[in-house]
Amino acid sequence: MPVAVEEDRLTETFAALANPTRRAILARLAQGEATVNELATPFAMTLPAISKHIKVLERAGLVVRGQLAQYRPCALDGAPLAEVSTWAEQYRPIWESRFDRMDDYLKRLRP
Repeated sequence: MPVAVEEDRLTETFAALANPTRRAILARLAQGEATVNELATPFAMTLPAISKHIKVLERAGLVVRGQLAQYRPCALDGAPLAEVSTWAEQYRPIWESRFDRMDDYLKRLRP
C-alpha cells in the first residue's frame, strides 16, 4: 500500500476513534455483532445520530455490515486497529527509553 494511502487511512481511523461514542460502539462490537438498535441502547441519542456514527466507522473500515434478509448486523473489523498498532509500535523504543531514564532518576532520588 503506498505511503499516502496508508497515511490517509490512518488519518481516517484516528478521526473515527477520536469520538467517545464511536469508541464505545467499537467496544460493544468487540463482544460480537449487533444491530443499530442494540448499539443505540446505552446512548441518549436518536437512531439517526447513532447511524451517522456507524457510517463514520464504516468509512474508516472499522465496522462492516452483514445482510440476512432485513437484518443488517454490524461487526467489528480489526484491520484498521492493527494498522494503528503497527504505526504506534515504531515509537515503543522512544517511550521505553524515557521510562527507563525516569526509573534511573527516581532511583537516584531515593536515599
